Amino acid sequence: MSEADLRALGEEYKYHFVDEVKPVFVAERGLTRRVIEAISYHKGEPEWMLKFRLRALEIFQKKPMPTWGPDLSGLDLDNLVYYVKPAEVRDAKSWEQIPEEIRRTYERLGIPEAERKVLAGVGAQYDSEMVYHRVREELERQGVIFVAIEEGMKKYEDLFKEYFAKVVPPEDNKFAALNSAAWSGGSFVYIPPGVKVELPLQAYFRVNTPEFGQFERTLIIVDEGAEVHYIEGCTAPMYSTESLHTGVIEIVVKRGARSRYTTIQNWSTNMYNLVTQRALVYGDAFHEWLDGNLGSKVTMKYPSSYLLEPGARTEILSIAFAKTGQHQDTGAKIILGAPHTSGTIVSKSISKGEGRASYRGLVKVLEGARGAKANVECDALLIDPESRTDTYPYIEIEEDTAHVGHEATVSKINDEQIFYLQSRGLKEDEAAALIVRGFIEPIAKELPLEYAVELNRLIELEMEGSVG
Repeated sequence: MSEADLRALGEEYKYHFVDEVKPVFVAERGLTRRVIEAISYHKGEPEWMLKFRLRALEIFQKKPMPTWGPDLSGLDLDNLVYYVKPAEVRDAKSWEQIPEEIRRTYERLGIPEAERKVLAGVGAQYDSEMVYHRVREELERQGVIFVAIEEGMKKYEDLFKEYFAKVVPPEDNKFAALNSAAWSGGSFVYIPPGVKVELPLQAYFRVNTPEFGQFERTLIIVDEGAEVHYIEGCTAPMYSTESLHTGVIEIVVKRGARSRYTTIQNWSTNMYNLVTQRALVYGDAFHEWLDGNLGSKVTMKYPSSYLLEPGARTEILSIAFAKTGQHQDTGAKIILGAPHTSGTIVSKSISKGEGRASYRGLVKVLEGARGAKANVECDALLIDPESRTDTYPYIEIEEDTAHVGHEATVSKINDEQIFYLQSRGLKEDEAAALIVRGFIEPIAKELPLEYAVELNRLIELEMEGSVG
């Protein structure tokens, strides 16, 4: 689909334009030992990382494709490109150091402007490489590390090796193994004890190449008593062929620390989005996942929190919007593994046309987690008679003193609601969009203002033409 074709489609596709960027290296199709060696060579990695990648490749090749969730039969893993190096510049510290054609992309997406106004630091990934990373100088002076994960591996090797692939090892699942073999790009973040990062850090992931796999890996360590909010955004052009995004997010939240990880994902509808996100939360610490999924052909994403010491807490807030041709299989997992831990899951899904949204979640209370508490709220909104929603809740309790609740609702937009709002002067589409905004408001209000406005705007665009 050309740039002109996308412009003709209007505002809804403003994130899905194609960039005229010629990469400096493109790997051959398929995932082979030779491709893994090429990735490692281009990154100048130490020998131990190449051995890690090759071991992960063996695990990936042995594990079967999952069959318990959405249909993945249209994903041809042998036809994908697994590494694209967009430019010789990597991890620049100023936008002027980035090639003009790539810089123009991020200016069009508003990233430099957001950095100036509301962010403590920004990382930008283009296809397989982080092309930009910068954090405010006052945070650097406090010992905050916010760099591309490749730089973290080389510059902070001991700290990196202590945590890398410890939260999500290659053996975890097939796509975690795939990421471990082919990972490229992502952020390495370390917040020292007691340091509170007041403004968010943001990473933005851009896919431009068709039939491409992006495999960023992010490692965040929040030391004792520290605080941070990390935001991830994603977009890709609209192609007629399928692409793959398989990220791995590893977060360690130490005693008394607070962290939040926010994802606003707006992939184009030819993207398979298969992600593993996990946080280890220690004593009296708090971790929050805020997960928004509006794009992709298929999403399988279940942010998880492992509460490992007394007093650890978590909250997982999730929004999924599925329209015709989309299956959003999202949810959350909480493992309560210590006394007096607690967790909450609030999941909101919206299905439009023939779209399908599924909630798939796990709450597990381990033996000995005395007084543990967990609650799940799962709400679905159907826009059309053809829309579909499913709920797959799993609750496993091995401790008699635990308190666990689960609540699920399914509702529809009805004619009476639309008629009432029309009587107040709204058009049909505006009325439907207002009902949806009210439905997601408990989660949208947790976003920083700029991102809440953008989420509401995306919802409005998705809702255009939904009624009548």
